[in-house]
Amino acid sequence: MSSLTNLPSLNHYRTWPSPPISHRTRSSQNPNHLTTYGPTNNNHNRRTTTFRCSIANDTPISPSITNDSTSQPLLDCVIIGAGISGLCIAQALATKHADVSPDVVVTEARDRVGGNISTVERDGYLWEEGPNSFQPSDPMLTMVVDSGLKDDLVLGDPTAPRFVLWGDGLKPVPSSPADLPFFDLMSFTGKLRAGFGALGIRPPPPDREESVEEFVRRNLGDEVFERLIEPFCSGVYAGDPSKLSMKAAFGKVWKLEKNGGSIIGGAIKAIQAKKNSTKPPRDPRLPTPKGQTVGSFRKGQAMLPNAISKSLGSRVKLSWKLINISKLENRGYNLTYETPNGFASLQTKTVVMTVPSYVASDLLRPLSSEAAEALSKFYYPPVAAVSVSYPKEAIRADRLIDGQLKGFGQLHPRSQGVETLGTIYSSSLFPNRAPPGRVLLLNYIGGATNPGILSKTESELVEAVDRDLRKMLINPKAGEPLTLGVKVWPRAIPQFLIGHFDILDAAKFALSEGGFRGMFLGGNYVSGVALGRCVESAYDVAANVSTFLSRGVYK
Repeated sequence: MSSLTNLPSLNHYRTWPSPPISHRTRSSQNPNHLTTYGPTNNNHNRRTTTFRCSIANDTPISPSITNDSTSQPLLDCVIIGAGISGLCIAQALATKHADVSPDVVVTEARDRVGGNISTVERDGYLWEEGPNSFQPSDPMLTMVVDSGLKDDLVLGDPTAPRFVLWGDGLKPVPSSPADLPFFDLMSFTGKLRAGFGALGIRPPPPDREESVEEFVRRNLGDEVFERLIEPFCSGVYAGDPSKLSMKAAFGKVWKLEKNGGSIIGGAIKAIQAKKNSTKPPRDPRLPTPKGQTVGSFRKGQAMLPNAISKSLGSRVKLSWKLINISKLENRGYNLTYETPNGFASLQTKTVVMTVPSYVASDLLRPLSSEAAEALSKFYYPPVAAVSVSYPKEAIRADRLIDGQLKGFGQLHPRSQGVETLGTIYSSSLFPNRAPPGRVLLLNYIGGATNPGILSKTESELVEAVDRDLRKMLINPKAGEPLTLGVKVWPRAIPQFLIGHFDILDAAKFALSEGGFRGMFLGGNYVSGVALGRCVESAYDVAANVSTFLSRGVYK
């Protein structure tokens, strides 16, 4: 699983105490150009003002303009949300574009940074309740090094096998297309069908956007879809491949056929283009991972957001609840917050929204009902992360390699009669995740095809996971597992369904046409759900903000 989110949606209406005019101050001496309104104490006699956050009027809403006659300086950028996307955008602005955007603030409604990243350490165990690992791409490694975590980086064994449950047990998955002929996950005819299809001997693409299921069945056949891609969709998106868009969810593979006439034809063209392109020299500070591996940190994924937050210092504002956005006349935006110290206001040239789309929809509705309506259409199904531990002797003997449970983990196709989406061998993947003699397993359950998990208790979720594990990994006679944690994310991973890009483009177009220059959308529903994609996209968003500011739109 790659990306989980649990930011609560704002209520349709929120009523806050009206700030007393006599307490209001407007001074550039406030840190980060704040306008504060005094503490929110228990003064029950004060007037109240209702800030509308999500419900549109019956008539279209025009931009809300605040005439600001003061000479208060503007921040360069305010980033809404201190999840991994928001923090990495701020870090990228600070490290790559400091000359253009020196004044950046990140605000977060919760009292911690990291968003969907949640690492827990207790009783000798260390486990993740959100994303478990990342692909160590160069942008990701750049963020790691710039955050001071190079020495804390841990990489998994590149030879660690992955497994898929099929038929009578767990089958190893080929690590590359070249390995496909030598694995028993597929039949000979299935492999032959996949090979011919990859070469272009298959039906032509339709004149419409295809789902993942349609694309894979057409190009590579039924077996590749049912035994490889369907469980992969469950593991990455917790999604339904009959509804996921191939173009949006797996764009790199989709482009191969589009650019080369077939998957192999496109791959050959991509290799040739890469050889003919001129690349800048690789940053010598970056480590060089070996093989197809995954990464984390010595003390878990939370080390990254915590390190970035420490680097940004006072520019990160926690427990700041955004309650209103208004447009300043020819100056950018005014953002009003409820904070632990009272009401505060920030004025900024640009805003980057990295909260989930449904939260962004609520916040932007007073500005643009069209953008809000588009952002409200994205679907986030529920997912539960269930962390359990067994003694090593509870693992079935046929699952051990040299007496140890080795591998990355396993995926479970929906057709195989188990409820759990997949299991990560956490204690095998990275060091020091469980006490000696114990095995730590991170299990995901729920998703687009099983939203009913929301009606289950924690004990029922653990029972379902344990029942599934005893069918293929754990000895049926083993004792009960030690339950470490059950984290239910009611709105977990945004689904890149058919029409995803059309909806996203509609939201961006509505903001642009509405005159909301300098308003940017970010987060995993924009970039992609994998943690590494969020980081890669952060550099792109930061570059776009820098380009906007360098044009001198607001003086």
